[in-house]
Amino acid sequence: MTSAYPWHLHPNSDETFIGMEGIVIIETYQERYELTPGSSITIPRNVPHRTKPKGDRSVNLTVERANIETHYMEEEQ
Repeated sequence: MTSAYPWHLHPNSDETFIGMEGIVIIETYQERYELTPGSSITIPRNVPHRTKPKGDRSVNLTVERANIETHYMEEEQ
């Protein structure tokens, strides 16, 4: 990841992020997480979130349903 991903949610799937390299910042409207290599977090379905690298680049593995739906949100509420 080299740039931010916009606010969005998935109505039909949880989304699990596993940190591989660098630090991935994952934000919900209530919390901010810094995912480091070897750590993981699951964002439940229907929870608005966005991701971005801390620094120039980060790598994460994302686990989700094969038929995941993505709904993009307005800017931060």
